[in-house]
Amino acid sequence: MAQPQPFDAADIKRRMHGAVDALKHDFGGLRTGRASSSLLEPIHVDAYGANMPLAQVASVSVPEPRMLQINVWDRGLVIAVEKAIRASNLGLNPQTEGQVIRLRMPDLTQERRKELVKVAHTYAEKARVAVRNVRRDGMDHLKQLEKAHLMSEDDHKKKADEVQKMTDDTIKDIEQVLKHKEQEIMQV
Repeated sequence: MAQPQPFDAADIKRRMHGAVDALKHDFGGLRTGRASSSLLEPIHVDAYGANMPLAQVASVSVPEPRMLQINVWDRGLVIAVEKAIRASNLGLNPQTEGQVIRLRMPDLTQERRKELVKVAHTYAEKARVAVRNVRRDGMDHLKQLEKAHLMSEDDHKKKADEVQKMTDDTIKDIEQVLKHKEQEIMQV
C-alpha cells in the first residue's frame, strides 16, 4: 500500500479560496442594474469558422453606469457579435453604429431582482458545498495519516481544528460576498 501524502494546509486553503473565486465569477454574470463587462463573458461568437469568446473579437467598455459599449475589431464580425448577444438570453437589445455596438441596461423590476437574489443564493450554496467537500477531503486525509501512524492523535486534533477554522473563515467570506451582491441587486 502506498504511503499517504503529507498533510498540506496550504493546498486545502487554496482549494477553498478557489470556491470563493468561482462564486465571484458566477456573480459577475448576474445582471444587476449596473453595466458590467463581465456580463458578456459567457457569450461566444461564431467567427473565422470557430466558436470564440466575445473578448477575442472585440473590446468591451463601460462608458456609462447603465451602458456597455463593444468595439468589434473586424467589420465583418459585427453582425455575428450582434446575433450572439441577441441569442444569449440576457434580455439586451444591441444598437449598432458601424463597428460599435451599444447595449443599454434596462431597469430591473422588483420581481426580477428577487429572482436574481434567489439565483445568487443558489450560487452561494454551491460554493458552500464545494468548501465542505474540501473540508471532508482534508479530514479524511488526516484520518489516513493517523491510521498509518504518520501523525499523532494530538497532531490530528490540531490539524483538524485548523481545517475547521479555514472552513468557517471561507464560509464567512462566501456570506460576505453574497450579502454584497444581494445589496447590489436590490439597489434601485
